Amino acid sequence: MTSSRPGRRRHLPTSPFKAPAEAPPVKEFELHDQVTHDTHGLGRVVEIEPGRAVLVDFGTQKIRILTPYPKLFKL
Repeated sequence: MTSSRPGRRRHLPTSPFKAPAEAPPVKEFELHDQVTHDTHGLGRVVEIEPGRAVLVDFGTQKIRILTPYPKLFKL
């Protein structure tokens, strides 16, 4: 069975409509980086799955956060 999602449409330069916004760059984290999360607070990166997720230890719990890491910021 194949995916039913269509591919990305290209924007023609002669189109009267605005080009779609480009996706923001993916944030890069390294082991032991100190980070902050809007909901969970201060934590430290303990495991990395390149391009997929990071595991962050917030002291009371460890949480796996998926890309594009919307509420996670490096300190």
